[in-house]
Order: sequence, then C-alpha cells, then structure tokens
Amino acid sequence: MDPVKPTQTTRKSPTILDTTLRDGSYVIDFQFSKQDTYNIAKRLDDLGFELIEIGHGTGLGSSEKNLGKAAATDEDYMVAGAEAIVKGKWGMFCIPGIAEVRHLEMAASHGMDFVRVGTEVSGVDSGKQLIEAARKLGMTVYCNLMKSYVATPEYFAKQASECLKMGAEAVYIVDSAGGMLPHEIQGYIDALRSVQPDAKIGFHGHNNLGLAVANSLHCAQQGVDIVDTSLQGLGRSAGNTPISQYLSVLSRYGFATHFDLIDIMKASEDLARPLVRNIGVDTIDVTSGLAQFHSGFLGRVQKAADSHGIDVRRLIIELCKLDREKADQQLIDTAVSNAMHSSSSKALSN
Repeated sequence: MDPVKPTQTTRKSPTILDTTLRDGSYVIDFQFSKQDTYNIAKRLDDLGFELIEIGHGTGLGSSEKNLGKAAATDEDYMVAGAEAIVKGKWGMFCIPGIAEVRHLEMAASHGMDFVRVGTEVSGVDSGKQLIEAARKLGMTVYCNLMKSYVATPEYFAKQASECLKMGAEAVYIVDSAGGMLPHEIQGYIDALRSVQPDAKIGFHGHNNLGLAVANSLHCAQQGVDIVDTSLQGLGRSAGNTPISQYLSVLSRYGFATHFDLIDIMKASEDLARPLVRNIGVDTIDVTSGLAQFHSGFLGRVQKAADSHGIDVRRLIIELCKLDREKADQQLIDTAVSNAMHSSSSKALSN
C-alpha cells in the first residue's frame, strides 16, 4: 500500500476539521493577522480540507470581552475566510456569554458555513439561543461538550441528546485536558449511540499524554464522523492531533482519504513549524493530562503555588482530586491546604 497516495480501500476515514487557525491561535497569543488567516486558509482549502475553523481561540466576541486581544477583528477573520475558502467550508467557535447572536448575524452576512457552540457538559441549555439563531441563519451547528470527561458517559449522552433536540447536527466528545484513554472515549461513544443511534459524533483531542493520535485513530475505527486536527498539532496546552501523523496512521490502517500526504507535510513545515515554541515535553502539560486539568485555570493555580512555595504540579493534582470542572478560589485554597498537609506528612515520615 502506498503510504502517500490515497488508499484504494473502502474503509472510510472521518471528515477532518482543521483547527490550526482557531485552536492554534493560542500558541501565538491570538496573533494571526487577517493576511495570515487568508494565506493559511487558502492553502488548507487547496489541500482539500472540508472544514476549516478560523478566528480567536476562545471564539466570537473574545477580543471585545478582553479575553486576549487578537491581531484582527472577528469581521476581519470572516472576510479573510470567505475570500480564501471556496471549495471547503469555514466556520468559527463560540461560547455562550462571550459570543452573542449579533456575532452570528455578522458571520452569516459573510457566508459562514458552520459554527461550533462550546459549553460545559452540565450547561448545554446556555447554548440554546446561539444554536437556534445559527440554524435560522442557515449555518450547520456542532456542539462541543467541553471537558467531556467530568461527566459520566450516561450524563454526557443525556446532555448531547438535548443539544441535538435544540438543532445541533453533531456533538463533540472533547478531551480538553488531553488525558482521556481510548477505552474511556469508547464509553462516551457507546452511551450516545445507545440513546441516539444516528447521531453524528465529533472528537476534539489534546495531546498532553501523547495520545491524541491514538485516540483519534480509535475514533476513526469506531466510525466517528468528524475528527479535529491541526498543522504541527498547533493548539492550546500540549496541542491537538497533528495532521501529518494522523494521516500517516490512517494510511497504515487502510483508511481511504483524498489528501496527498506529502503536500500536507510540506504545508505543515511551511506554515506552522516556524510557530512551534515548545521543544521537548512540558511536564505541566503532562500533569494536566494526568489529572485532567484544564490549562485555562493554570494562571491562578500557578499564582497560588508560587505564593505558598508549592510545586504547581502537586497543586494541580490536589485541585483535580476536588474538582476537574472548575477552579474557583475556595477550591484552590483547599487544594493548597491539602498539598501543604501532604508535604508535611511526607517530611515527617522521612
């Protein structure tokens, strides 16, 4: 079997959603310019990506809410995406409370094809207004159930079903901390299919434990419909599933894809490798995967660790023993106390 040219098997691969320009924007502090977005999006479109996500990492409205000032406005990104992407479809991310219906209306005026609505598993009702508005505007809607692992598979399936009732056309299992194992992902797939046999399922994985490719392969083997990747694995924390590795593994397993792997590799080297900052393994990222800790909480946890002279890795683990979904000050204070007690007990035992 030729590992470069598309295979001739009938084993169908998932649709690939490229999130280089959205999740990858975290790596450069959201500094993709309008021209960067046009250049990269056009190259991705020429390479044959069917779904291309652009814009601020945290989604629509984020710059306005001072959640990291992007190099361009939401509308700048929309204009660039609309001009660059002519064969595939383009979309953006949004979180209720940050994004508003007016952002979707603006996106619709530029012809945006899809939107991903991100909510906590327990908070899917907060996405109803945006889901319904996007559907009325003619967009395809995907729901990302962020930090999926904090919920049982059964509760996840219940909440995912609610998203589908609201009008979502696919629901994502989201490994926000990059700590899920293939058999755990299988539990969520099985639970959702047991109540929604025809539901379209997506997977968004992070690579904190080095399992993003393995987890994405497992999803392909289980017939998951959409899998997210990025050039060089660019993304928040330890990054996403690297497209070059993922396509190589799919090829080895006999999945048919329409991509030319060498062209993908060249684009990855040209466009994304110069942006890669971390060399080696970041052990805070590994700890985050181990404990299933969302990197968005790292700033306040690091501050607490520094002020109390605690190794932040130990504090992350103690915090996640208490709660993996949130990190308010009360939880952090309790985790600090537990970490200090644990250190004292260890010192006495020695």
